[in-house]
Amino acid sequence: MAGGWSRDGAVQEQIDASVEDAVKLARSRLPDGEGLTHCQACEYVIPEARRKAVPGVRLCISCQSELEEEQTISTGFNRRGSKDSQLK
Repeated sequence: MAGGWSRDGAVQEQIDASVEDAVKLARSRLPDGEGLTHCQACEYVIPEARRKAVPGVRLCISCQSELEEEQTISTGFNRRGSKDSQLK
């Protein structure tokens, strides 16, 4: 497949790199160790069902949701290289 300036396989390499980055980020966010009975941030009791479902849990659902919203960061790189992104 002709890709302009890119060499053969470059598109797949970009896809693989994006997936690898996402997997690394997800693994880094997984809790480890023994879980807590009370939320580390707000001291709210963490339900037993949540402690069993998420090993190493440290935050209640509310605080975990807030943390995940804060962690959603755009990398700023457009690996697809669409024409629209190049016009800016």
